[in-house]
Amino acid sequence: MTERLPRYIPEGGALVEITYRTVQGRYLLRPGPTLNELVVGVLARAQELCPTVELVGIVVLSNHLHLLLSVPDQYQLSTLMWFFGGNLAKEVNREHDWSGKLWSRRYRSICVTEEPAAQIERLEYLLSQAVKEDLVKKVEDWPGIHFGKTLMEGRSLLVGAWYDRTKQYRAAVQGKKIEESEYRTELTVELKQLPCWRDLPWDRYVRRIRKMIRRIEKEAERERELQGATVVGAPLVRQQDPHTRPRKMKKGPAPLVHAATQRERIAWRESFGIFVAAYRFAADLLREGVLEAPFPEGCFPPALPYVGDRGGGEAEPAPA
Repeated sequence: MTERLPRYIPEGGALVEITYRTVQGRYLLRPGPTLNELVVGVLARAQELCPTVELVGIVVLSNHLHLLLSVPDQYQLSTLMWFFGGNLAKEVNREHDWSGKLWSRRYRSICVTEEPAAQIERLEYLLSQAVKEDLVKKVEDWPGIHFGKTLMEGRSLLVGAWYDRTKQYRAAVQGKKIEESEYRTELTVELKQLPCWRDLPWDRYVRRIRKMIRRIEKEAERERELQGATVVGAPLVRQQDPHTRPRKMKKGPAPLVHAATQRERIAWRESFGIFVAAYRFAADLLREGVLEAPFPEGCFPPALPYVGDRGGGEAEPAPA
């Protein structure tokens, strides 16, 4: 079994690409008005807990989603993803009558270096979603959440809804009938500019995005002509059974970091290697009973092992 590496955000923060995939690739994130507003609403609520995390891009396809986030540290990212992933799973399961886990595994996070070329490449990758898979011809045709559609219109706000299920449940337990408006709150998430383009005027940023999207669409059209492929189309996407499991799924190794040059890739890997070495050293000390093990900043120490009576005798009561 491959050892799970600790998550790592360099000092000072970073741009991070997040990917979440549904269990067995099922179409449980199938786009629709209700699910679209749920995703944005849960993300907006999560961002209230972590206001320093900025959203640069979001795309939700039927069996996976991508986020491009600017984060200050690992704690803020982990807190946001803990809330977002868990609450979205509950809402999706409710929407599509699905029981069990929603996500195939924990979210994948990959840092992007500060190089403009690396950041632009990841932005373009997210913008190409739904088009490069031949699901739709144009970004604005995608019936789900796609930040490219919002930016094409010159807007920066995504609108969703947060449902206070606790309030709804308590009312039901007490036998009270409450209107949906009493536990539904409209929330918004603001799209921020790519860090390397943060100083651009908003209208110029939007023009660049539009130009990138049109180029992506033209390249996808040429590729379909060469391959003799056709577009699925939004109507068929919306008609998919959310419980359907695709026959084939694309799989491939994920890089440790998204970098534009070998120099920056090596520098990041060296920094990460130092972090991992310090983490493992401290973890070994912790396992030996050194509770003050010197863990590096920006990490979550592993849980302590179970402590109790190992001899099968009667355990002493815990102190009050």
